[in-house]
Amino acid sequence: MAYKKHYSVLNKEVVDILMEDSEQLQNIKFADMTFGAGGHTFALAESAKNVSVYSVDQDPDALKNGKENINELGLSERVFLHDMNFEQFPEFIRSSDSEMKFNGIVADLGVSSHHFDEGDRGFSFRFDAPLDMRMDVDNDELETAADIVNNYSKEDLEKIFFTYGEEKFTHRIVKSILEHRESAPIETTKQLEKIIIDCYPKKLQFGKINPATKCFQALRIKVNKELDVLENVIPGLLELLEINGRLAIITFHSLEDRIVKNLFKDAVQSDVPYELYNKKPILPSHGELEENPRSRSAKLRVITKINEKKSKNKYAQFSKIGENR
Repeated sequence: MAYKKHYSVLNKEVVDILMEDSEQLQNIKFADMTFGAGGHTFALAESAKNVSVYSVDQDPDALKNGKENINELGLSERVFLHDMNFEQFPEFIRSSDSEMKFNGIVADLGVSSHHFDEGDRGFSFRFDAPLDMRMDVDNDELETAADIVNNYSKEDLEKIFFTYGEEKFTHRIVKSILEHRESAPIETTKQLEKIIIDCYPKKLQFGKINPATKCFQALRIKVNKELDVLENVIPGLLELLEINGRLAIITFHSLEDRIVKNLFKDAVQSDVPYELYNKKPILPSHGELEENPRSRSAKLRVITKINEKKSKNKYAQFSKIGENR
């Protein structure tokens, strides 16, 4: 299946921030944890001739399309695309080249437009398709959204929809799911969408946001273990940074953003010297929002590995001068 063109959110901001302290270097190494259609990867690779980018993706469509585009653009000696979940990337680098460090790493946690616009993967209720939602669609060991909807207990389903979707009608929706699956399995996106919509009060069923949105988000997060992967990978990615190297993460909902914010805070307070590039998240510009309304919920947080911790004591430098006399 052809991989559709994807609008890479905050693309210019990511390139500018990661290149900011790297331009004087002879060899610049970046990593892109979410290759997708290659927007961030190609923008970084084309920012300078001495840039190499190591990218990963687990989606077969993205990998096939990406390798074709890498060759067409003549970037095969500077862009290296690997088939894996980005949770595996730190260990992959340690085992293949334990000395390798990166001047910048980016992870765009948004679901690619490709997954929403191609109906057969089950990410979107706009199409009638099997309830799948696996990013790594070739991995038969992963549960699908249908597996979860049809086999999980009432308590587990409520936990998924309430925790990952923050769905206020969780109890009503789960009750209806349990009733429907007694008669026959819930197998398609449209079946599940109708069940969810019918659980909403009439006045809320036809608003700007489809009532099924939160539950579909929750199932996608659960199927792909998105929050667990994010929480596990950030410490490993931080260890891969060069001095002055930056880790930039783009999130699209509060659960992801909270994890990034808290883990960045933990890193700053650790023994290893890190500092926040931005205390408040960077948001898409007005121009970008007009071009791509899907970027409206994007937030960019960046952390930098520094040479040494800055003293919180504003008189510390004068104390050192006194000690040297």
